Amino acid sequence: MVDRFTSAPLELPAAEHRFERADLIFYGLDHSGSSYEAQVFMASRGVGGEPDQSHRAYVGSFFIFGHGGCFGDVGHCDIPTARDPFDLRPAHQLEPAVRILTVTEPLKAMLTQGLTAAKVTVVAHTEGRASDEVLSFRKIRLATYA
Repeated sequence: MVDRFTSAPLELPAAEHRFERADLIFYGLDHSGSSYEAQVFMASRGVGGEPDQSHRAYVGSFFIFGHGGCFGDVGHCDIPTARDPFDLRPAHQLEPAVRILTVTEPLKAMLTQGLTAAKVTVVAHTEGRASDEVLSFRKIRLATYA
């Protein structure tokens, strides 16, 4: 887990590509630790320093309600690796989460500037913790919808 992540450059749609909505989709978010706010930035060269919501590359944020660690017996918080297709119980409470962040207007502004790729930087902030190392996800994707 980390407190900051910067992606490789994501290819942006061609300027002539018309879309009504654009989303950054975060897959496989770990929410087993502390709750946090993930502030998201998109820029051609990434974002350095300690950016906040006033930064020009800020595109929005999402929140994770964390479980605060496991307090059960051994194996209580282990996510099952296989599941019977006829099992009607809800998914395990620690199944990795998905968050969708709508970035339509910021993306259109980037395309107007002539950008063809942008790095996504995610900075996690927790409330009252010495360490913000809570951010962990499997994949990020940019999706546009006509």
